[in-house]
Amino acid sequence: MRSVFIRAAGLTGFAAALALSGAARAQSDKSALNSADSKFVAEAAQGGMAEVELGRLAAQKAQSDDVKKFGQRMVDDHTKANDQLKQIAAQKDVTLPSDVGSRNRAAIDRLSKLSGADFDRAYMRLMVRDHRKDVSEFQKEANNGKDADVKNFASSTLPTLQDHLKEAERIAGEAGAHSADRRKTTSGPATETKK
Repeated sequence: MRSVFIRAAGLTGFAAALALSGAARAQSDKSALNSADSKFVAEAAQGGMAEVELGRLAAQKAQSDDVKKFGQRMVDDHTKANDQLKQIAAQKDVTLPSDVGSRNRAAIDRLSKLSGADFDRAYMRLMVRDHRKDVSEFQKEANNGKDADVKNFASSTLPTLQDHLKEAERIAGEAGAHSADRRKTTSGPATETKK
């Protein structure tokens, strides 16, 4: 197609090369993400894949029905978000990571060795910590992102993540996953610590 344009325009040699490089640069500028947006997209993809894998684990291994239901919600909601992110990445010609990353893999491996109430506490503690981080990162991208599509993805996903965090905190409290709650039951009143 470019060769048809070049022939039709009567361009040859150096002029043809300049026209092609200008067209390639325009295409590149249109789809390129800045480093902050690229980092956000990569981390969101890895985190989303991890949430799905961990959710499946919770649906299988959890003792509490609430934890099982929360795990299934993670599978459903994060699969949907992952699919949206894949569409954006395809439009931007961005290659997403193909695995969950070493930190997420270590958490998945650790949790896969647990069962029952021990699994419930560890999983919900992880969900609270991860969703606090996710809410913060998605809020930052929604406020400061440069790419309109990535920024919109962060903004539209944020309310779901905030709801996940609220639900995770509630279930974690019931499962005894909050360290302050455990201290209250084992050694009297807990001293609130800043998290």
